[in-house]
Amino acid sequence: MLNVATILLGAFFIIAGANHVTHAGFYVRIVPPWLPAHASLVQISGVCEILGGIGVLLHRTRRIAGVGLVTLLVAVFPANLQMALHPQLYRDVGTPLAFYIRLPIQLFFIAWVWWTCLRSR
Repeated sequence: MLNVATILLGAFFIIAGANHVTHAGFYVRIVPPWLPAHASLVQISGVCEILGGIGVLLHRTRRIAGVGLVTLLVAVFPANLQMALHPQLYRDVGTPLAFYIRLPIQLFFIAWVWWTCLRSR
């Protein structure tokens, strides 16, 4: 049975993934320069978010979707760190404080995925 936390989590990742795919330009900007193929990485991460969000909503795939989403959240952390370490490059989208606040928020999302998809029942 789906609960509110599960529905919200699935919807969040579906919407976030769609945003990555449809507004890739912003996300391409925050990919750290040492990573290759920025546009491809953004598109792949967006598709993975969409698939993960759908997977969360389906009981049979919820656990594997959770593993995938936690992995994805860890993998995209360098982009958040890039913004915090180089805020002068992103003045048009936020403040240095906002970029630093965003870092621990990633832990919240990991915990939400774990609680919803991976904890023992």
